[in-house]
Amino acid sequence: MDLIWYAIPVFLITMVIEWRLTAGKPTKGGYTLKDSAASIAMGLGNRVIGILPKLAVFAAWMWLWERYRIFDIPQDAWWVWLLLIPAEDFCYYWFHRCSHEVRLLWAAHVNHHSSTHYNLSTALRQSWTTPFTGPWFWFPLILIGFHPLMVSVAMALNLVYQYWIHTELIGSMGPFEWIFNSPSHHRVHHGRNPEYLDRNHGGIFIVWDRLFGTFEPERAEVDYGLTKNLDTYNPITIAFHEWAAIFADVVRAKTWRGRLGYVFMPPGWNEDGTGKTAKVLRAEAAARRAPD
Repeated sequence: MDLIWYAIPVFLITMVIEWRLTAGKPTKGGYTLKDSAASIAMGLGNRVIGILPKLAVFAAWMWLWERYRIFDIPQDAWWVWLLLIPAEDFCYYWFHRCSHEVRLLWAAHVNHHSSTHYNLSTALRQSWTTPFTGPWFWFPLILIGFHPLMVSVAMALNLVYQYWIHTELIGSMGPFEWIFNSPSHHRVHHGRNPEYLDRNHGGIFIVWDRLFGTFEPERAEVDYGLTKNLDTYNPITIAFHEWAAIFADVVRAKTWRGRLGYVFMPPGWNEDGTGKTAKVLRAEAAARRAPD
């Protein structure tokens, strides 16, 4: 059984505690019934819809591992986890980064950013389509020689780790944040402030962002949500609105460059060159902040 199912009681208890601690306070981390219900519905849908794709992926992983693994990595040695956990997080970083920089993958991931609130229930706002778009990023671990079951456990641990960083109740954590992802780092990731767009993609570790130039510290107050927020709590619309938008843009496109661009270029890209991607919006914000 998926390890995430075992964590559900902890999720529910901690959400109730956070709800009580934030009740009546003027904070974007507070709970509203419709928003939290939508997030929980997205999380449950992710778990149910992902069952068959995950079984298929695990079968493919086993086939690759049995026939084509490069190394015979032991399955019962404790030190293997010291290699696997950061290696898995490295794969997660690139999956997560590409899910922001390639519109096809963004269509699957965008729902996680669709809430204008930021609390533990937001962590449950998971995609219904990343079970189909995401597994390819972890295939290298299988080919290296990590057993598929160990990789699956490491992925689940990564997801569980990220649950607690979806809160406004925890401020800066000092030196811990030099290496590890934290609520402060992840609040930035959920911001639609121009300087925060497509920043801090790490799961457990923040070092990948520091190494690859996608790190941004929390300075200004975070404005949560999308550059164009959704005006709905309908889980079906939340799950599929960007897929529908891609289809509409492809149909309207005048050239094959445009059709392919609307699928594989970054979100915000436009066939006529007038669109504004996250990179453009960050540059414009930096120019406005620069002294004359």
